[in-house]
Amino acid sequence: MFEQNLSNILGELEQQGLKRALRDTQSAQGPRIQFDDREVLNFCSNNYLGLANDSRLGQSIVESIQREGFGSAASRLVCGNMPSHRALEERMARFKGTEACLTYSSGYMANVGIISSLFGKDDIIFSDRLNHASIVDGIRLSGATLKRYRHLDMEHLDQLLESTSALRNRCIITDSVFSMDGDVAPLDKITEIAQRHDCQVMIDEAHAFGVMGDHGQGCAHHFGVQDQIDIQMGTFSKAAGSFGAYVCTSRLIRDFLINRSRSFIYTTGLPPLVTAASLKAVEIIEEDQSLRQKLWDNTHYMRAALRLAGFNTLSSSTPIIPILIPDPDVCVTFSRRMFDQGILISAIRPPTVPKGTSRLRLTVMAAHTKTDLDLTLNRLQNVGKDLGVI
Repeated sequence: MFEQNLSNILGELEQQGLKRALRDTQSAQGPRIQFDDREVLNFCSNNYLGLANDSRLGQSIVESIQREGFGSAASRLVCGNMPSHRALEERMARFKGTEACLTYSSGYMANVGIISSLFGKDDIIFSDRLNHASIVDGIRLSGATLKRYRHLDMEHLDQLLESTSALRNRCIITDSVFSMDGDVAPLDKITEIAQRHDCQVMIDEAHAFGVMGDHGQGCAHHFGVQDQIDIQMGTFSKAAGSFGAYVCTSRLIRDFLINRSRSFIYTTGLPPLVTAASLKAVEIIEEDQSLRQKLWDNTHYMRAALRLAGFNTLSSSTPIIPILIPDPDVCVTFSRRMFDQGILISAIRPPTVPKGTSRLRLTVMAAHTKTDLDLTLNRLQNVGKDLGVI
């Protein structure tokens, strides 16, 4: 009966065009990859700066293995706290301009661990309706009262804060760059509202770190409000090309998380070679502006051309460029047609995005050439016209 129920659910997903399956990549990550045994242009990666296969990160890994070996072997509170962990956290705190930093094994574990340990059933959390699933799950685990405000709607957020008691701990939590829409939270307005209502602010910089800000620190610095945000969380698995996550915050909050955050306490520390690669990536992000400039040149060119062709790219203003195709079956067909022509762009469907908002999620990389962009634009237009999308 149990397996039959699971089979029925999977069957329903398949009928709705929503069933997912894993597909194989046979090469290192780059602008071109071997995918399902053929070479394709990669326009669905979060490897924004092209660092996932950068030789400088590879060299840092080799050196780290010679110094610290391969694995951490235990929780960092037992005997797994390695020198590379401390070096990365100290560098990140300086880079982000905070008192302290703590690393986690993944972005999901960071959000779940931070939110569920800092907030409880007597608290209220105000969450953007399109926040990442890890934020939603962290709030659920915390037991705090959830107030969801309409996406990027500052008037609605202000109204919700007005209607709740200031006697309870209150926190606004938002993605800074939204992973499926490519738009940006107005952190200047959010921090102003938070200060007026005596409310904390936590942001998820996963898709902003390395991309936004004069030196890639993220959206907090892009808006110049880094000193008004209590908790800046982000990941090393996207623009930094590595793995793991961080939270940049006060020393007090860091100490509290070390003592109360279950996803930190009960997890083996990140392998030192991973933290060494992340440290090298942070150094490159901070010191080399050319990669980010190329990324933005490619982004502006691609988005302008897509809009001129008649595609709906929503309110994207970042290297994440959605192409709205509301019908999930048409969206999947579009993605397959592009793959048949040598271009990998993922079809994103519910429940990852709301019903009726399926889209191709196109992401631009610094490593893409203008030839790559023009070839992709040409084939997007041809398939788009053929399927009646434009």
